[in-house]
Amino acid sequence: MLFLSMLLLGALIGFVGAGGAGVTITLLTVGFGVPIHTALAVALASMVFTMLSGAISHFRQKEVVVRTGAVIGLGGIIGAFIGANVSNLMPSGFLSSITGIMLFSSAVILYIKLYKNRWLAAHTPVRTTLLTGRPLWIRGIITGIITGFLSGAFGIGAAAYIQLCLMVIFGVPLLQSIGTCMMIILPISASGGLGYLFNGRLDFPIFVQTLLGLMLGAWFGAKGTHLAPLPFLKVCIVAMPAVGGIIMILFH
Repeated sequence: MLFLSMLLLGALIGFVGAGGAGVTITLLTVGFGVPIHTALAVALASMVFTMLSGAISHFRQKEVVVRTGAVIGLGGIIGAFIGANVSNLMPSGFLSSITGIMLFSSAVILYIKLYKNRWLAAHTPVRTTLLTGRPLWIRGIITGIITGFLSGAFGIGAAAYIQLCLMVIFGVPLLQSIGTCMMIILPISASGGLGYLFNGRLDFPIFVQTLLGLMLGAWFGAKGTHLAPLPFLKVCIVAMPAVGGIIMILFH
């Protein structure tokens, strides 16, 4: 049941380009009763291989801005490792609640960006061209450290935050932001997963089942991103973290 559930979730992750770590944590803790710290470790470690599979598929379809992704990912490595070690000191109840809140807030952020774009444009200077040069390095490293810390500390891939930053700060179009986001989450997940591994939080049997399901599902799901109608894609991007966050907050 765990493998089949992760297979379906992986397909959804690959389709919307979300890291899916937060929803994976919800499924593990609420659906299968896995302790929150173990779920965080498993989710982040699994995302390494899931993002590798999905990112390769998006790269072949030319939906990745490599330079932007590499710079943000570099900062993410630092932030994620620090976050994982901070998370190890947090009590389970508090960690579960914050993870759920962050998941739901991700949905709110994405909703504003995708459905209230005029309001956002009136209050936020949105770039229409790709950010390059020194500003890319400065903003990219800072963005990577912040989103990496959130990923490492609370187990989520921070896909919503990363995608929003890519579109608003770095000028990456929506479809390319999905593939680039996957590329960024790859080193973040690896760094955060290592942090949890060093703290003895990773359960290998659960990790293997989760990994196989997510990786296979994400590979197939990523192939459907460019084929889906944009309105449907937008609904899925918002609904995924919203549902996961609500379930986590109510039933953790």
